[in-house]
Amino acid sequence: MALYQLHKFQKLPISIEEAWDFLSNPRNLKVITPDYMGFHILSGADKDMYPGQIIQYIVTPVMGIKTKWVTEITHVKDYEYFVDEQRFGPYALWHHKHFIKPIPGGVEMEDLIDYKIPFGIFGKWTHPLMVRPKLEEIFEYRKNKLVELFGAYKQQ
Repeated sequence: MALYQLHKFQKLPISIEEAWDFLSNPRNLKVITPDYMGFHILSGADKDMYPGQIIQYIVTPVMGIKTKWVTEITHVKDYEYFVDEQRFGPYALWHHKHFIKPIPGGVEMEDLIDYKIPFGIFGKWTHPLMVRPKLEEIFEYRKNKLVELFGAYKQQ
């Protein structure tokens, strides 16, 4: 089974505190997820983020098929990073590291996702045709939504 990686960067013209307050709030994931994904939080997002937090969602990633996704926040270092890992859901493995750091005029966000697709050879075949393009689309939506919310970063 192949291990894949998605690596994204984005700069925003906001303070580290503003970035952390928004990104570390599990309820804001709905804000930066495309509506067609049918994203709905079932439980676990009623408290500030902490290690061991279990969050349950419903997502509809393809063909209207509702899927339960359960993640655990495994690591948190305030104003620097947090890690979420899938415990149950559409991937054989999902390990998502979120980093933020101050830069002149704002913050730089970095997402590093390691993931595996289930279903053996069928999963391997669907990765370049469906899975990777869908992930790219979702992260592009997120990037555009964050610019809409916070403005575009201008080089210092």
